[in-house]
Amino acid sequence: ILLILGFLSTLAVIALIAVAVTQNQPLPKNIKYGIVLDAGSSHTNLYVYEWPAEKENDTGVVKQVEVCKVEGPGISGYSHATEKAGPSLAQCLQQAKEVIPSAQHKETPVYLGATAGMRLLRLQNESAADKVLSSVGNTLRSAPFNFQGARIITGQEEGAYGWITINYLLGNFKQSGWKKLLHSLKSLSETSGALDLGGASTQITFVSKDLTSESPENQLYFRLYGKDYQVYTHSFLCYGKDQALQQKLARDLQATWIDFYFQIVDNSSLPDPCFHKGYERTINISDFFKNPCTSQKKKPLAFSQLYIKGEGNYQKCRENIQKLFNKSNCPYSSCSFNGIYLPPLQGDFGAFSAFYFVMNFLNLTSEPNPLALSKVTSTIESFCARPWQEVKTAYHHIKEKYLSEYCFSGAYILSLLENGYEFNEDNWQMIHFLGKIGSSDAGWTLGYMLNLTNMIPAEEPAGPPLSHGSYVGLMVLCSLVLVSVLLFAWLLFHKPKCLQKGIV
Repeated sequence: ILLILGFLSTLAVIALIAVAVTQNQPLPKNIKYGIVLDAGSSHTNLYVYEWPAEKENDTGVVKQVEVCKVEGPGISGYSHATEKAGPSLAQCLQQAKEVIPSAQHKETPVYLGATAGMRLLRLQNESAADKVLSSVGNTLRSAPFNFQGARIITGQEEGAYGWITINYLLGNFKQSGWKKLLHSLKSLSETSGALDLGGASTQITFVSKDLTSESPENQLYFRLYGKDYQVYTHSFLCYGKDQALQQKLARDLQATWIDFYFQIVDNSSLPDPCFHKGYERTINISDFFKNPCTSQKKKPLAFSQLYIKGEGNYQKCRENIQKLFNKSNCPYSSCSFNGIYLPPLQGDFGAFSAFYFVMNFLNLTSEPNPLALSKVTSTIESFCARPWQEVKTAYHHIKEKYLSEYCFSGAYILSLLENGYEFNEDNWQMIHFLGKIGSSDAGWTLGYMLNLTNMIPAEEPAGPPLSHGSYVGLMVLCSLVLVSVLLFAWLLFHKPKCLQKGIV
């Protein structure tokens, strides 16, 4: 009997090992790919995404596997040589071809979305904007991928897709099984707001319970995974960090050209508190006022070039920047600036793109918890006070154009968040500066692709309430509990003879 039991036990162990090995063998991957080009005002990025085909309706399964920064300016920078816009993308398209298996090239969708730089070019020169889009369209059609269009997206779309991206990656749209239970028990905010800052525009998007019907053009409605979302969004064209700097310089020039007229005619210089002391920059007046963001501030000047001289004065810089935000008129119950409706802020916010890049450079994103607003302010003020030569030596690896503007950009971000959007010391902790979420960059491109490929269904896909692993684990646990209860009951009511010897 012992030999038979030992033999059967050995067979059982071998069977268990065989089943475990077979069960855990990796299944052949059925991966799909997608490409999105973010044609921004200052540069273009190409993103490659992948996801398992059998899970494409699950939240958070799409991940970024490649990003390529296109050499040269953004496509709007080719307005005087439109035929060069498309070929500028060739190197990054070649990189995408190497990442994606050749057998899947034809079925891989490729999208190009142009943002505020092209929106400004369309306002300035519609014909040139059309030619630029035609050039990039021809290049993308000649690539081996499935070209799905190149278009200028609206500011509202840019804000909405950024909001979709961060909430998709954070898993806020769809919770199932134990995650759903824990999510409800913790009473977490259902979604996160999105704060996006580019070179030419900035967007704010969030769900607000206090959203009214005062400004319907700033409201969007989504039904995602069986839930309804009423979203507030607005895009401020000309309030990206690059165009805000142009606006500030134009305003400074307009405000001081009479007072400093003779001084400027003599040496064509203008002191600027938002640049480091010792820094100098030359501006061509003719190019400066061609931009739609500054054209209305054009004044007849007796010189063709302007020399900017840095002063490195943070407080004075903030005072100059705050003049960009008109808070004098609000036709609604509450406003951000320039008479634009803004409901009360609600929930956490993910701040990405230039919000993150600038704050990360200033070492204000490395702490596990958001820093206090006073700490952020003092850090930026200290950076602005450093002499240009010292800054240039300390950060010699960074291009001078970008390095010289970090003082302005830091001060502008604080002005935009505080004076523009009404963040303060009490709710500053709601802002989380995000570069990546997992392996994917925070931005609008993933949300754009998810929307166009219909990978976020309106209704939650049918499926069991628990995952397979959770189901098996619970079944095993329940079986063990049941066996234990039966064994205990049997021992209780049918005591073995060895336990009954002491009973009279």
